[in-house]
Amino acid sequence: MLRCWLLSDSKTEVSGKLHVAPGTIKSHLHRIRGKYEAVGRNAGTKASLVARALQDGILTLEEL
Repeated sequence: MLRCWLLSDSKTEVSGKLHVAPGTIKSHLHRIRGKYEAVGRNAGTKASLVARALQDGILTLEEL
């Protein structure tokens, strides 16, 4: 879900691709951000989540 959202323009687009409600996307993002925050790695914006995904090998620069 995170990967799909990072490569998309909106939560609505992702919810259509994954066949889930937009609120589900929002809930997942909230949990992901919370987990990063718990280990001292801020991820409050989409840009910071992209940075974390690159650092953690979830995305590659070529995919962006």
